[in-house]
Amino acid sequence: MAEQVLVTLDGVVQDANAPLLCADDLAAVRGDGAFETVLVRGGSPRTIELHLTRFANSAAMLDLPRPDLDAWRAAVAVAADEWGVEREGAMRLVLSRGRESGGDPTAYVTVAPIADRVAAARRDGVSVCTLERGFSVDVVRTAPWLLLGAKTLSYATNMAAVRYAQSKGMDDVIFTSSEGLVLEGPRSTVLIARGRTLITPPVEHGILPGTTQQALFAVAGAHAFRCETAALRPADLIAADGVWLLSSVTLAARVHTLDGLPLPEPDVADELSGLVDLAVETVGVEADAA
Repeated sequence: MAEQVLVTLDGVVQDANAPLLCADDLAAVRGDGAFETVLVRGGSPRTIELHLTRFANSAAMLDLPRPDLDAWRAAVAVAADEWGVEREGAMRLVLSRGRESGGDPTAYVTVAPIADRVAAARRDGVSVCTLERGFSVDVVRTAPWLLLGAKTLSYATNMAAVRYAQSKGMDDVIFTSSEGLVLEGPRSTVLIARGRTLITPPVEHGILPGTTQQALFAVAGAHAFRCETAALRPADLIAADGVWLLSSVTLAARVHTLDGLPLPEPDVADELSGLVDLAVETVGVEADAA
């Protein structure tokens, strides 16, 4: 059982401990590329079709060559098979513009163990601070070159925000716009519950379309939940019955503290966690693409 897996887009299993990128690869020197992170559970990459759709959209926004999704599916299948069925893993699909000196794009799939923080966030929830992202929700329309809504390799600002929160004794961040509207986490989608209504901010505000949120909304209606997108403010989070950060690997992390204010545990907490598990087991999985 491999500790890490590396598969190039041609389906060849590589030595995960050997160098792969050239020193002038634009992934390394400019963060010029797209990626996806996918949960591997029971040997299967969960919600993979939702991820591939978003991956292709990110590539288009970056003016990268259109990904050959069948080739990516094949490489993903090889990587998942190499990883095995006994444990969860975090799979990454990585596509960069390639070398600065020219040539083909760089494309590969990795699988690695789940970070230790994931189990704690699933079990115990997270403490969160709100931080201003520094621009208006209108910027997605007025400045498309900022690539809002694309999942790019340029994650330095996102990770700096997480480190800032951790330096203040908190686990994670919810970004807000210059108007004070709730956007997203550095690596998650924001979800609130009002009774049995689930609400997430609209992607038109310049946030990344959440694959886990999409999967949840696809199944929640059959379980007596109503699903909506709507503009939210931090006060709406405080007044909500529950707040979660949804992401591909952590799944549902309940926000138990927001800007130092304890939030109550909602009556639907266990039910929602179970629905997220159901969603990633059934929506957009590999078998659906066959």
